[in-house]
Amino acid sequence: MARTDEPTPHSATEQDPDTPFEHHASGGWGSLRGVARIFGEVKGGSVAAKVLARLNKPGGVMCSSCAWAKPAHPAAFEFCENGAKATLWELDENHADAAFFDQHSLAELKEWSDHELGKAGRLTEPLRYDAASDRYLPVDWDTAFAEIGRELRGIEPKQAVFYASGHAGLEASYLYALFARAMGHQNLPQSSNMCHETTSVNLKSFIGTPVGTCTLEDFDHCDTIFFFGQNTGSNSPRFLHVLKAAVERGCRIVTFNPVRERGLLEFVDPQNIAQMTIGRPTQISEKYYQVRPGGDIAVLAGLMKCVLAAEEAAPGKVIDHEFIAQHTEGYEATIAAVKAASWAEIETHSGLTHAMIEEAADIYLSAKNAIGIYGMGLTQHVNGWLNLGMFCNLLMMRGNMGRLGAGISPVRGHSNVQGQRTVGVGEKSAHMPADKLRNLFGIDPPTEEGMNAVHACEGILDGRVKAMISLGGNLVRALPDRERMEAAWPSMRLTVHIATKPNRSLLCPGEVSYILPCLGRTDIDLQNGQRQAVSIEDTFSHIYGSIGSAEPPADTLLSEVAIVARMAKATLSENPRLRWDDWIANYDQVRDLIEATFPKDFADFNARLTLPGGFYRGNPARDRVWETDSGKAQFIEPTTLSALGQQADQAGQMTLITLRSNDQFNTTIYGYSDRLRGLEGDRNIVLINRGEIDRLGLREGQKITLRCAVDDGQERRVSGLTVTPYDLPPGAIAGYYPELNPLVPLSYHEKNSQTPAYKGTPVEVIA
Repeated sequence: MARTDEPTPHSATEQDPDTPFEHHASGGWGSLRGVARIFGEVKGGSVAAKVLARLNKPGGVMCSSCAWAKPAHPAAFEFCENGAKATLWELDENHADAAFFDQHSLAELKEWSDHELGKAGRLTEPLRYDAASDRYLPVDWDTAFAEIGRELRGIEPKQAVFYASGHAGLEASYLYALFARAMGHQNLPQSSNMCHETTSVNLKSFIGTPVGTCTLEDFDHCDTIFFFGQNTGSNSPRFLHVLKAAVERGCRIVTFNPVRERGLLEFVDPQNIAQMTIGRPTQISEKYYQVRPGGDIAVLAGLMKCVLAAEEAAPGKVIDHEFIAQHTEGYEATIAAVKAASWAEIETHSGLTHAMIEEAADIYLSAKNAIGIYGMGLTQHVNGWLNLGMFCNLLMMRGNMGRLGAGISPVRGHSNVQGQRTVGVGEKSAHMPADKLRNLFGIDPPTEEGMNAVHACEGILDGRVKAMISLGGNLVRALPDRERMEAAWPSMRLTVHIATKPNRSLLCPGEVSYILPCLGRTDIDLQNGQRQAVSIEDTFSHIYGSIGSAEPPADTLLSEVAIVARMAKATLSENPRLRWDDWIANYDQVRDLIEATFPKDFADFNARLTLPGGFYRGNPARDRVWETDSGKAQFIEPTTLSALGQQADQAGQMTLITLRSNDQFNTTIYGYSDRLRGLEGDRNIVLINRGEIDRLGLREGQKITLRCAVDDGQERRVSGLTVTPYDLPPGAIAGYYPELNPLVPLSYHEKNSQTPAYKGTPVEVIA
């Protein structure tokens, strides 16, 4: 049934003053207060100060929060509010030890909030679930590894899934990927399956690389930056320093996002005393357009139409025909499809006017060098592939791909989510070359493609998956269809959690379930009396060494490398070329293996480990080498103007966007302040603009239920949500991740990568 009521007019460019918003710039005193609050909640302030002083600097700890670059010439304080929160959260001196679990059954802990679970403190000793008492009980390491190995040997290899969050370093990640393939499977889902797998799969087919093409240097040479669906202020605040410098030298920034995120509006540098006291905030975005959810394809089609119109007015002076002829294919069909799209359709889907899009296009056309930045607002859609394809199209029309000051750049979340894929954590044989594994270890790796996160969940639901090993993360809480998955999780025979703190996933044990507590990034890692370093990869394909400097919370903890290696040793048949004990003793040897397996990316790995600014592993697309099937970059023909898989087309329906708050990192909830949106307290809220509240017959403060409007035979509801007025486009409704994850079907995902459609799920509002 088509909608019969029209949404209330909404300004796509001006802040609604009658709904909550942050009145101050991002950064500044608010950022300092946010750090001070968390600092005051942890013990051991002198240790925390020592770690923070060396955070993201050569020889120090690489932040476990986002994957932003670590510059060769760091600032005095090379960390942001979120990085400080993540570091201090890990340095918590509270202990969730055997005594803690003796006091609390899992049934009781399930009533705790995510924040309360994390505040319980660091896990300090291995634990085994006891169903009779509904508690985790202490167990020694040898017994734990022996039983885990016995359980894994007792099932078919393809019945096991090895999940990895983006936290573990390259060394543990490489051994984890090797362990899986030596066991006989490639079921290696990763946290990127929930966020940027759209990038990994589709950019590879479009331009021949699964990662962005830019480096930090490009931001010194770009003339404009176009942002789509990214929230820099909360997710990668150190990026704001780079944007501030770019704006001050004349770079023009344009942002398209359904939500007016403060970090891309204005910024005060907390390390600039003059700006903090008497100066004015730096305006980041010259233009900010609140596009409707799923409307990015339409915006990009409109921008491309403007480029074509400019070329018609000045033939040969706008479009880079030489680049297109030499480096691309598919241009003519793509342009024909863009020309066929009407401005009326573009305006309807985008929520923006023809004049607004022309205004943005004028900025793009005025720039010699343009960078395209995007986040999960583009990737977490059913048609996320086309979002990315159209963004590449726009950039390639003017040759803004593969040269200094130009390119496309996703901003990654987890600190090493990109690096884990680089060293083999992934479900495809291409992620870890089989010939290298045969030569190095004498194993015959599997050729059958493994499971990503969605496929693994389907396997849990239908009983095919018998064991889940989790190298970090909080997978149950991060998944779509969460209520179904929480109910199905205990059906597995074995669940193992390698973790630093309690989280919701630990409360869904299989028949046999272990918690294996590991060292954190900040902890000193001593093996045979020698301090070890681990390594990570940033969003710009640079590699850094990280060296912990805090005393571990207990001497019973093992490193992630040691836990993975000892599990593998307990599971696999004897093979003298799999030298697990040697690799635990000296991580240099693991890095030598990484170099031998991926020589082009990791040449002289150990020698370059602590280079200031990291070392660049390279990117062929940056050099205009297109490792696609045809050897050329691909223009992508638009088949629709909406990224949504299903339009919210009935009177009571809206399109749901899930959000992270300023006080969280993924599923880790540091507190209840969403300061940069002007929201405080309750996370069980829904954000709707005032016009839509009136249209739907609701009132501010009313409790409502959201029901998923995807008809697949499953009923999905979240109740007890408070209506909160907020500046959003018509038809949009927003709420927090992971609280609203139960509304997103497991099957409702980006078509090529199976990334959940967290930014575009149709829901019904029930008063």
